[in-house]
Amino acid sequence: MILSELLKEIQYTHLVMPKDEVDVLGINIDSRLVQKGDMFIAVRGTQTDGHAYIATAEERGAVAIVCEVLPEKQNPEIAYITLADTQSVTGKLATTFYGKPTEKLKLVGVTGTNGKTTIATLLYALFSEMGHKCGLLSTVCNYVDGTAYPSTHTTPDPVSLNKFLAKMVEAGCEYAFMEVSSHALAQSRVGGLEFAGAIFTNLTRDHMDFHENMENYLKAKKSFFDNLPRNAFAITNLDDKNGPVMVQNCRADIKSYSTRTMCDYKARLVETHLDGMILEFNNREFNTLLTGRFNISNLLAIFGAAVELGKDPDEVLRVLSMLKPVSGRFETIHSPNGITAVVDYAHTPDAIKNVLGTVKEVLHGNGEIITVVGAGGNRDKGKRPIMAQEAVKNSNKVILTSDNPRNEEPQDIINDMLAGLSDEQKRDVLSIADRREAIRVACSLAKNGDVVVVAGKGHEDYQEIKGVKHHFDDKEVIREIFNI
Repeated sequence: MILSELLKEIQYTHLVMPKDEVDVLGINIDSRLVQKGDMFIAVRGTQTDGHAYIATAEERGAVAIVCEVLPEKQNPEIAYITLADTQSVTGKLATTFYGKPTEKLKLVGVTGTNGKTTIATLLYALFSEMGHKCGLLSTVCNYVDGTAYPSTHTTPDPVSLNKFLAKMVEAGCEYAFMEVSSHALAQSRVGGLEFAGAIFTNLTRDHMDFHENMENYLKAKKSFFDNLPRNAFAITNLDDKNGPVMVQNCRADIKSYSTRTMCDYKARLVETHLDGMILEFNNREFNTLLTGRFNISNLLAIFGAAVELGKDPDEVLRVLSMLKPVSGRFETIHSPNGITAVVDYAHTPDAIKNVLGTVKEVLHGNGEIITVVGAGGNRDKGKRPIMAQEAVKNSNKVILTSDNPRNEEPQDIINDMLAGLSDEQKRDVLSIADRREAIRVACSLAKNGDVVVVAGKGHEDYQEIKGVKHHFDDKEVIREIFNI
C-alpha cells in the first residue's frame, strides 16, 4: 500500500520522505518480525520501548518508521513519521493496511472480568451451527472458519488482530466474535475497528497490577461502550452494579439482561444439576449442558446478542441447548466411584465464589466440596488473600497450591493467600506447592458424592515456572488419578 494512502486518516506532526513514494508491504510493532518493505511502528510498551529497536528495523529492511521521537541518524531512503502517541494510531494504521476488514463482517466484542471466553466462544459455536462462516478471537484459541490458530493473548496486538480479521474476510466469514480485555482497551488495541455489537458481563477485582485501582479498570472497560457507533448494539448486565454505568455515554442501541430485574432479556432457573440446567428465557423453556448461575448470565448475553443480530429466538434456544461447555469452564469429570471433579479457569475472588456457589447449590448439602486453588505469580497480589477467603468460606476442605508461579516462589504466593485467613481457618487448610500432588491428595480425600473443584488454570495445558512453560493439564492429571 502506498504510504500516503496509509497515512490519510492519521494526524502526524512531522513527515520526512525519501525522494520516491514509499510502497509499504507490511506492518510490524516487533522489530524481529520486520521484513524488507515493512513499516515499523515504535510503541512504548509496559516491558520495552520500541524506539530502542528502530535501528534493528532499519537493518531488516523497513521502508517507513512511525515514532514519537526521530532517531539521531536517519536513513535518506526511509520515511519517518512522528506523532505524539504511536500506540493510539497503531490500530488505525493496521486496519487501513488490511483493508478495513470490520467494514466487511459483523464484529461483536465481549468485555468484563468473567465470562468473556464462554460468551465469545459459544457465540462462535452458535452461529457456526446455524450455518454461518465465523471467526473467533479468544483466550483459549483463535478460529477462522473452523481453522484453529494458537492464542497467546486474550486480545491480540492491533497488527495481529487486523491480520486475523482480514483472514476471516478472505475466508468468507460473515461474523466475528472476540474477547476485549481491559489491557487491550487501555492500550488502544481495538482502535480503528468497527463493532456491530458489544456485551458487558461484570466487573470485579482483577488486573490491579496493571490498572492500579478499580476506577482505572472501570474506565478502560467503559471506553469500549463510549466509542460504539450509533448503528451498533450494546448489551449490559443489570445484575452487576456497573452494568448501567458502562452504557451511560453510549450512543449505540442499549439492551439489558438480568436474572433479577426488568430488562430486555430475562431468565428464570427451573432446575439445576452438575451437568446442566433447565432454564426459561423470555418465557421460553429450554435445556442447557452448562451449569451455574453465572452461566445463566452468560447464556442470556449470548441469546440477546443473537437476537440483536437478527436471529429467531426459538431457533437460537434450540441450538444453544446442544452446545457444550467451553474447555476448562466448569468442565466436569466423573470417577467410577462417584466422585465428580470440576475444572474451572476461576482465578479471581468473584469467579471462585461463583463456581463454588454453583457446586454448593447443586449438592444441597449432600456431599462435600474439596477445593484446590492457587494464584498466578507476578500478578495482582492483593487478590490472593481474598481468593483464599472465598475458597475457605465456600468449601469443606481447601488445598492451596501452585498455579503459574512465573518468577515468584510458589510458597511465597501460598503464604500471601494464607495471610487472608484466621488462625482457626489455617488449621483446616493444607498447603501443597506441587500442583499434581495437591490434586491427588484432594481426590484421595473425596468420597462418593463429593466434588473436587480444581480452580485457576482451566483450559491451560502448561505451568509457567521461572520463564519456562512445562506441560501440565489439570484435566489430564484428574483422568490419570480417576484411571479413566
